[in-house]
Amino acid sequence: MISGVEAALFAFVVATALATALLRDVLAAIVVFAAYSLGMAIFYAFLLAPDVAMTEAAIGAGVTTLLMVLTLAKTVRSGRGTLFERPNLKALFVMGGLFLVLLATFPEFPAVGDASREAIAWWNPAVTQHYIANAYDQTGVTNAVTAVLAGYRGFDTFGEATVVFAAGVAVLVVLNREVFTGE
Repeated sequence: MISGVEAALFAFVVATALATALLRDVLAAIVVFAAYSLGMAIFYAFLLAPDVAMTEAAIGAGVTTLLMVLTLAKTVRSGRGTLFERPNLKALFVMGGLFLVLLATFPEFPAVGDASREAIAWWNPAVTQHYIANAYDQTGVTNAVTAVLAGYRGFDTFGEATVVFAAGVAVLVVLNREVFTGE
């Protein structure tokens, strides 16, 4: 069963995604896209995926928004016209169909924190059970998610941290250039 918070967050994410696609003013689209990305970060945090939530907040809502605004500041904006673009009806029909298919899968997901249903591990239960049974003994970490991220998937996590770090450095380089050279 979907709670009121989940439904409101879902509606917010869908509304901001549609507004981002349909807004004609580029600055308005960037601001709404930042709100969408922040909504997704909150959604990931609500689904108990804090690593994905932090990456989405840092890269999606932070770095990407800043880089888009800086790019917009460097380019010439066209004159003001209508607020929204006329959507491509064929693309809107295809996306609506995809949306309905994805919406039909929601009842199959267990509620967050529902202990009566087993974890969704139907595709490879042996690996999941191995992580659950051996995470503490093999890594010494009491949280199974942290053990998987830091112990079993350490290179992947290191790669994600490198991407976030590189994006932060790139933004600092761009901002430093903007501040000191006025370009």
